[in-house]
Amino acid sequence: MSDTAQASSAPTGKPAEKEADHHPYTKPRDAATLILVDRSSTVPKVLVGKRHDKVVFMPGKFVFPGGRVDKSDHRIPVAASMPAELEANLFKGKPQTTASRAKSLAVAAIREACEETGLCLGRKIDGPAPKLDGPWAPFSEAGLLPDPSGLYLIARAITPPGRIKRFDTRFFTADASAITHRVDGVVHADAELVELVWVELGSKPLADLHPMTKNVLNELDRRLATGPLRHDAPVPFFHFYGGKMQKDVLGA
Repeated sequence: MSDTAQASSAPTGKPAEKEADHHPYTKPRDAATLILVDRSSTVPKVLVGKRHDKVVFMPGKFVFPGGRVDKSDHRIPVAASMPAELEANLFKGKPQTTASRAKSLAVAAIREACEETGLCLGRKIDGPAPKLDGPWAPFSEAGLLPDPSGLYLIARAITPPGRIKRFDTRFFTADASAITHRVDGVVHADAELVELVWVELGSKPLADLHPMTKNVLNELDRRLATGPLRHDAPVPFFHFYGGKMQKDVLGA
């Protein structure tokens, strides 16, 4: 869910420098976040959801849809393979990422976005679509399969050691034009996300995001400023070493 993806930077919602650093080592779990971008206006807009005021983690805060990878994500059929360049970016870094794991990350980003916002990235295929259940049911009902072909990897971030929960999160982005199906009633007053808002990069709602998420948005902003998104742009890797946050480039 949204809190899991955001927890890739600070699972308690507190600034990293104030968090207790005394928990036993926990292996980071794979997670994925999807930042949807609307470039139809002069200033690009990104989709954020406002969390319910009564949730434990980050109440009332704006977040991006995302969460942990499910064990079944790699088995979900897709309408099109992810681009070879995207797969190559997901292969970068250590430990070595397998093709199955790379697919799981991309598919998880699509699943979480549909679950939390009702916005689904899919494509119709020739013939009847395979029957999918659970969070994938909206795809089957619309005759779609998830489509990771329009995803771009923007950044990777790992929760600092010593946290109760740790996540190895890949931040993906996709253009709003990739949204092919909308599920009504997902966002409402009693849901985890009570409101969806398209906000301009640099606007006030984004000022309240976690610092690590802001780092990722800054990377996205820089890439959007250069023109169409490309898979060959450097992908930053945010992690902690020696008690300090490091920013490297995947594969460098």
